[in-house]
Amino acid sequence: MRRLGELEAEIMDRLWRWKRPATVREIVDDINRERPLAYTTVNTVATILYNKGWLLRGKQGRAWVYSPVRSREEYSAALMEEALGASEDRPVALAHFVEQMSPEEVSALREALRKAGRQDRP
Repeated sequence: MRRLGELEAEIMDRLWRWKRPATVREIVDDINRERPLAYTTVNTVATILYNKGWLLRGKQGRAWVYSPVRSREEYSAALMEEALGASEDRPVALAHFVEQMSPEEVSALREALRKAGRQDRP
């Protein structure tokens, strides 16, 4: 999985935050609060995201509405998996990653392992 480009990430971020389908016009209007960007640019990138399988789209009147195929968390997990896959020694890379985690994150990892049925029982 490749990392999203800057504008791709901006579009996905809005759709993930809004948790609802949105039109290109809504996305453009929101981005334009921070910086000017052409409707056609956002429309092109939304179409690219759709063609890559990142977005679903359906008609709402004359406009397309877009919604994410995957959650932000699924995207983050796939990036972590890809990063681990780049290592020649996944267990060592994973150990270094865990060493950098906060106590709260370690606790969340333990809970995730427990729920997945993968935690060794003492």
